[in-house]
Amino acid sequence: MLTLLPAVDVRDGKAVRLRQGESGSETDYGSPLEAARTWLRSGAEWIHLVDLDAAFGTGDNRAELRSIVSELGDQVHIEMSGGVRDDDSLQAALDAGASRVNIGTAALENPEWTAKVIGRYGDRVAIGLDVRGHTLAARGWTREGGDLFETMKALDDVGCSRYVVTDVTRDGMMQGPNIDLLREVAERSEAKITASGGISTLDDLRAITELNDLGVDSAILGKSLYAGAFTLEQALEAVGV
Repeated sequence: MLTLLPAVDVRDGKAVRLRQGESGSETDYGSPLEAARTWLRSGAEWIHLVDLDAAFGTGDNRAELRSIVSELGDQVHIEMSGGVRDDDSLQAALDAGASRVNIGTAALENPEWTAKVIGRYGDRVAIGLDVRGHTLAARGWTREGGDLFETMKALDDVGCSRYVVTDVTRDGMMQGPNIDLLREVAERSEAKITASGGISTLDDLRAITELNDLGVDSAILGKSLYAGAFTLEQALEAVGV
């Protein structure tokens, strides 16, 4: 069984989707809170909530994210992501009520801090691995961040329990997930894997489900849901929920 996390990406107070993570490529989908309510009504047990302004360094949407967690956090698990790079931003996300916090750039730029918070918070912390080929992307995907597998080795050594793996070139493109990348990452680590990027059909979800035995136990859904490629109810049925 695959856990599905419909995404709510927030930029300038609005729910948006990007193409290949590029700033300025946003498609506006309206109220983030209403989007989250929609996914909850459709059967979501987790929501992936992203502060894109914080990720790009163009401000933050902490108030909007906090209001979503405040209203829905007792009904659904929320994974928060975007701009979590220090104790203050991590604590703000946890204090808001996030079940799990996804750390991206900081894992590449501040490994000592990342090791400390992994040791302190365990599976409440996931590490986002945003990848082009085998090269990591940092700072809202605007900079290279080093070799994927060297970074994974260091994170495995300090006890990372979950990676959120995104093929940047496929994110928001509706071209299918990078199954080979997901398999390669899963085979090299004991950590659980959340798949992200490119999912466009129910067959894509079924293909990811086949990696379950390797530790790929969840997937983030974004453009596919917003563009109406399938409903969340259909997706949940396809993965056996």
